[in-house]
Amino acid sequence: MTLLAGFNVVQIGGGCAAAVCGRLMADVGAQVTCIDPGSGTTLLAYLNHGKPIAALPAEERECLVAAHLIVREGQPDDWAGSPHDLPEIRRISASAVVVTISPYGVTGPQADDPATDLTLFYASGIARQLTGQVDDLSEAPVRPVGEQSAFIAGLAAACAGMHAAQGNQPGASVDVSIHEALATLSMTELTRAGLSGKSWDRKRLSDGNGATVTILPASDGYAAISPREEKQWTAWLGAMGSPAWGADPRFVPKANRVKNWDALHTLMSQWSRQHDKQWIADTAQRAHVPSFPLREVTEHLDTPQMRHRRYYRSSDLAGKPIRIPSPPFGLTFTASKQKHLPSNGPMPLSGIRVLDFSWVIAGPTTTRYLAAMGAEVIKIEAPGRGDPGRESELHTVLGQGKKSVVLDLKKPEAVEIARALAVKSDILIENYATGVMDRLGLGAEALKAVNSDLIYISASGMGRTGPESHAVAYGTLLQCYAGFAGLNRHPQVAPRIGFAWLDPMCGLMLAFAAAAALWHRRYAGGVARVDFSMIEAMLWTMAKPLITAQLGTPPKPMGNASTRYAPHGAWRCAGDDDWISIAVRTDEEWQALCRLMPGLSDLAAHDLDQRIGAQRTIDAALTAWAAPRSASAAAETLLKAGIPAAALARHGDLVKSPHLAARAFWDEHEAGVLPGLPWRTSFGRTAGHAPGLGADTDHVLTNVLGLSSERIAGLRVSGAAG
Repeated sequence: MTLLAGFNVVQIGGGCAAAVCGRLMADVGAQVTCIDPGSGTTLLAYLNHGKPIAALPAEERECLVAAHLIVREGQPDDWAGSPHDLPEIRRISASAVVVTISPYGVTGPQADDPATDLTLFYASGIARQLTGQVDDLSEAPVRPVGEQSAFIAGLAAACAGMHAAQGNQPGASVDVSIHEALATLSMTELTRAGLSGKSWDRKRLSDGNGATVTILPASDGYAAISPREEKQWTAWLGAMGSPAWGADPRFVPKANRVKNWDALHTLMSQWSRQHDKQWIADTAQRAHVPSFPLREVTEHLDTPQMRHRRYYRSSDLAGKPIRIPSPPFGLTFTASKQKHLPSNGPMPLSGIRVLDFSWVIAGPTTTRYLAAMGAEVIKIEAPGRGDPGRESELHTVLGQGKKSVVLDLKKPEAVEIARALAVKSDILIENYATGVMDRLGLGAEALKAVNSDLIYISASGMGRTGPESHAVAYGTLLQCYAGFAGLNRHPQVAPRIGFAWLDPMCGLMLAFAAAAALWHRRYAGGVARVDFSMIEAMLWTMAKPLITAQLGTPPKPMGNASTRYAPHGAWRCAGDDDWISIAVRTDEEWQALCRLMPGLSDLAAHDLDQRIGAQRTIDAALTAWAAPRSASAAAETLLKAGIPAAALARHGDLVKSPHLAARAFWDEHEAGVLPGLPWRTSFGRTAGHAPGLGADTDHVLTNVLGLSSERIAGLRVSGAAG
């Protein structure tokens, strides 16, 4: 049984983001047919592998008529006069959901600006944050490995499109902006800028991570550790043999460790260099301190964990046998006991109730999307602090439209309330440590006995099964473990942790899985149990380095260099940490660049190979041209000439962006503005404020469970409910 058997998708055009959307859906059973799929790169060949192609007009029409979802990639100018413009598609298929992916969205003043993976990472501000804070601002910000803008946009398209397909309003349309999809990965900083106007500083002042996570040198590479809580720090000191400096007032408490981070890191490094990276990670994990070695991506091709989870599938590409990643969902199915009808409300998930046991980023991002699509999300929080996301601006956005219920799950009465809510719910999502929900009596098997139609979604670092399933993991550590952090850097620069990329990316994948599971329950009569693995999600999006390594080209850190385009990189401009990114894709764009810069005029006839060979000369000319200009002025000049370019954005720049204002990306808030979703839909979204801790406890217990005021008062007295 597959999740999307019977779901028909048409993928139009040769864009990688649309191909990612189609790949994800095909990987979970959808029938994905391509029209004009393009070719030429190993990544695109993998993404479209096994998808049938409709080559004749009659075949195209037949596929479009049968489609539940149509995904296409291109800018407004690309569709003018095309047989795949939206009005033309609607003449053939009036009911299908149509998802359009474009660099800056289909509306707004930048809608037709030329763009590439590099320039979109600069324009979104993610290049500024990707590798974390730096000591030297002469180090150019980098894009991540593996054409990640296509993966993020493709996941956003799959997520929004799958939700739109749940609705009862035929002919829905979805507008996915790659720029906005990337920007919303940094939700905390984006929200902070919207509320305070402050932008994140790339210059390192202390440790750059608040003493929560760091990379240590080992005898054979690096290991990442995250003793972020005081009890974890104490355990970490014990794992290092209880060094005398552990009692130094400079390192007690955590605030002092932040202030004196350089000295502390030096002392830890003296110890770590004596041991290999796997030994350090194993020693830390035995002490329940989150830690993983920094691995090469290919080291995950054959591990006990991946073999246990049967993660890789055999395939062939370019005439060679290779292993390709599976989707990270760990699916099992049981039969549904009742018939589930499509939503009859205004939103795709109207009438769907979600019981949310998740916290911090990945899970709350997931349930934010479900709430925005109309689901009733009941967030279960512990008494006291509640979700740690409340300690920053994160909850202000990720909590929107949810209901907060406080339950002390250490008390049997609270567990019974949670079980009763599960009986009344359609989806449960949790991201506790492996085994916690089972010990509480709230695991998938226990709740199946009381609600056989409950879609149960678990999210964990390594998955719920396998020899590494109990490893203590955070998203930033898994970025290191997967090889992502090690590749996202300039050559000769040591790896850094970077910002929490994996968590918000997993939020898109999990929300897609939830919508796909609802579709499966409704139309195939099966109830999915989803065992989501974050490391597998990371590797699924690292398909390019995984596959090219197997084809004979091991991945290595390249900074902003490219083997396909030249020139391709970033140059320092006149302002404080201002940079202009430039990507020349064609000879025509190169000639336009040469007309702008007298220092390049003699090279106008150079082809790609010649431009790569003349890199030093070109770099010197671009450096001289950019240095006296502001990044915004440089970008304007280049874009007018039809050359993909973007200034390095600060989050405050995004708040002031006329383009994002025209697209209504920002939502009004009493303290400023809040970032919206990475897509626009024809049916809108459900809005609402983030609730205070426990603000909806009485309402939910009364209206969902029908408890009396006396019963609720008793639960409060016992401490079971807050």
